[in-house]
Amino acid sequence: MPYDPSAFPPFAVTVDLVVLTVRRDALCALVVRRGEQPYQGRWALPGGFVRADEDLTGAAARELVEETGLCVHDPHSPAPDNGAHLEQLATYGDPKRDPRMRVVSVAHLALAPDLPAPRAGGDANSARWAPVETLLSLEVGARDEDQSGQLAFDHTQILADGVERARSKIEYSSLATAFCPPEFTVGELRRVYEAVWGVALDPRNFHRKVTGTPGFLVPAGGTTTRQGGRPAQLFRAGGATLLNPPMLRPEV
Repeated sequence: MPYDPSAFPPFAVTVDLVVLTVRRDALCALVVRRGEQPYQGRWALPGGFVRADEDLTGAAARELVEETGLCVHDPHSPAPDNGAHLEQLATYGDPKRDPRMRVVSVAHLALAPDLPAPRAGGDANSARWAPVETLLSLEVGARDEDQSGQLAFDHTQILADGVERARSKIEYSSLATAFCPPEFTVGELRRVYEAVWGVALDPRNFHRKVTGTPGFLVPAGGTTTRQGGRPAQLFRAGGATLLNPPMLRPEV
């Protein structure tokens, strides 16, 4: 029998982005208010349909540029500030996740230092940074008959998975430095861990751990007073990708 495309139901692939940054010592995610149906007027994660001529990574990188102006970090580039960290998170394929048709979403996690106010693009009519604690609590307080406060589609679950990925990866990898500028202090790095984990850390113990972990940090050869007080030594991310010993998350 000849192949007949019309014999198969409509099927599409999208990419959704969990874009995380630390603003005012809080872990924040980028959300956009949908300007079109379905879920018009609801907040959602940025993303869109994968085009016919692009792969998944290319689609995620394009959406990242459109929504934030950030390019993806090139690990082979010598420039320390050449873009955001981007990695594939998970695939979501519930048959009822999108009312338009069968849509499978390949979610990606993007991390970058303190980002500026976002500009809405595509079918979004507004965009903002919001604390992840606020976004993840929306679904808890919404009633079944009034879900206007929830994120659209299954984006609350995708966001929760992205946040947990970030929280766990900074335990055993140098990923926390992706939230920092090219040169940063130990205090600034500690505030990243505190924001992502949602806990307070002892400054002295933290300083001893991060400076004593081989390959985690290297001195940048300067100091800064941008945090006030006495001059603090500046560091850069070292060459280590895995931390040994790991930075274990305190039990809360």
